[in-house]
Amino acid sequence: MKYVKATTILPEKLIIEIQKYVQGETIYIPKPKTTYQKWGTRSGGRKLIDDRNASIKNAFKSGRTIDQLAEEYFLSTETIKKIVYSK
Repeated sequence: MKYVKATTILPEKLIIEIQKYVQGETIYIPKPKTTYQKWGTRSGGRKLIDDRNASIKNAFKSGRTIDQLAEEYFLSTETIKKIVYSK
């Protein structure tokens, strides 16, 4: 999250109105819910994890054991269980 000086982007009348409630403080203005993106959507991290989990599920269906998958993917057995038994 980067900070932007209000005077560079907001009209003076709006700044005067905001100053009635807060002065010299940092405030956070959230995005509208319609523009919210889930974690990893922009960076591609979510897709990498989804692809990895699909590979783990396929390997498990093909007969690999949970212990083998945990060792291969450097994950705990509990994490592998969550992946393979999830819908």
